[in-house]
Amino acid sequence: YISIMTDPVYGGVSASLAMLGDLNVAEPGARAGFAGPNIIEQTVRQKLPKGFQKSEFLLEKGHIDMIIPRHEIR
Repeated sequence: YISIMTDPVYGGVSASLAMLGDLNVAEPGARAGFAGPNIIEQTVRQKLPKGFQKSEFLLEKGHIDMIIPRHEIR
């Protein structure tokens, strides 16, 4: 199936359905992750990279397949 992620995608949705698609698509700048960046920074006690959890970062790391502006998704 095709998973389309719009901003924001957090919690159980990102840990299950959102990332399991055959094709994972996100809109530009969409934030996605199990927990928000502030919670992660407090837990690991490290500063996260700039753009962490944004669709552009996820594409670069291979977690999503493409970024498409919302008005072009049909």
